[in-house]
Amino acid sequence: MIRRESKSRFYSLLTALLTPVVLARLALRGLKSPAYFRRWRERFGLFPAPDLRQTIWVHAVSVGEVNAAIPLIRALMETYRDSDFVVTTITPTGSDRVQQVFGNQVFHVYLPYDLPGAVKRFLRKIKPRLAVIMETEIWPNLFRFSHKQGIPVVVANARLSEMSLKGYKWVQTLAAMAFNNARHVAAQTTTDANRMLRLGCTPEKIYVVGSLKFDIQIDEAIRETGREYRQKLGPNRRIWIAASTHPDDEKEVLQAYVDLKKEFPDLLLVLVPRHPERFAQAAQNCRALGLNTQLRSEQGFCDDQADVFVVDTMGELLPFYAAADWAFVGGSIANVGGHNVLEAAVFKLPVLVGPNTHNFAEINEILSACGGSVTVRNAQEIAEEIRALIHNPERRQRMGEAAYRMVQENRGAVDLTMKLIANAVDNVPLPEALKKRQFQPQD
Repeated sequence: MIRRESKSRFYSLLTALLTPVVLARLALRGLKSPAYFRRWRERFGLFPAPDLRQTIWVHAVSVGEVNAAIPLIRALMETYRDSDFVVTTITPTGSDRVQQVFGNQVFHVYLPYDLPGAVKRFLRKIKPRLAVIMETEIWPNLFRFSHKQGIPVVVANARLSEMSLKGYKWVQTLAAMAFNNARHVAAQTTTDANRMLRLGCTPEKIYVVGSLKFDIQIDEAIRETGREYRQKLGPNRRIWIAASTHPDDEKEVLQAYVDLKKEFPDLLLVLVPRHPERFAQAAQNCRALGLNTQLRSEQGFCDDQADVFVVDTMGELLPFYAAADWAFVGGSIANVGGHNVLEAAVFKLPVLVGPNTHNFAEINEILSACGGSVTVRNAQEIAEEIRALIHNPERRQRMGEAAYRMVQENRGAVDLTMKLIANAVDNVPLPEALKKRQFQPQD
């Protein structure tokens, strides 16, 4: 115990010493995205205490995690109607997404840095009866003080890549302590569970429940907006969306587009860069290739002469998916680890994805195995696959149906996670079906 306390104190001291570096990095990001300059006090737990009762707190670091958390938050709101809700993020884009989806239904604030004083202030002000931490946010002080104050922590949609596992090696003991201060860990896959075990998490805490991303709910309003977007983009045009892209993705996508445009002059590329600070550069790169490039923020919608339509706004990806014929999902030719292919699959879109998908390895394996996606490595392969999709509408429809069916068949993580939460909050016994999902390490 003394050794653990010593490591915790050392970690807290190191975190305090590194805080100026973190703030400098925040300021550098603010040069590209001014939102990073705002609300710094919140990052130290300094904000007016809200008037909250029976608070349920959900933390989701950025846009992707917020999107994954949406069906779970809605289920929590339906079940715990006597509770107020707090949703924290780390990034401004995550903050914007929370406000867009939930508005005044939740109290939003940035998660404080993992400094003892900041964490204690934060917990004192929001007074949570439950903490739900999304995915891979392992903060030793946050978990430690929550545990000390009797706040049950459930890690939802938990995943741990091999790269992240290696990154935690230097603080393995503290990361293991954080995991073991949680009441339950709802892992996405057996592979994730095994990595958590290797990190030091007690196997009895881990349940393999699947990914919350499969439980994505598409409101009819989004589908209707997608139909409207389709009419405005060009009802008779072939529409290819390249979503959540990074520079290395865009280089290959744009080369493929230039090649395909010669053969299919009515082809429109809808480009949605992953990060808002890159919007202007992405548009500039398109124009440097001689492509008629129009921006969502300037034109609203593109005209018939547009080659590339850059969506340089936030929170509109889903209706643009709904308006498209097929999708390339970025972060996958770029060595980032890939982004969420299910947001495309749920709209029955054939999915093109690069080879670097370690962040969503098992989801991509399932999607590929069912015939809903194909892997492309460069501009030539992208062009070949899109050419095949254009020439073979039956294949395009078959891939889209397979992708959609895969999403439907793998739903259920929200319900299982809610049962873990009920056990953590109200001591409701776990059903036998969930007990069978308790992780059993192989000898």
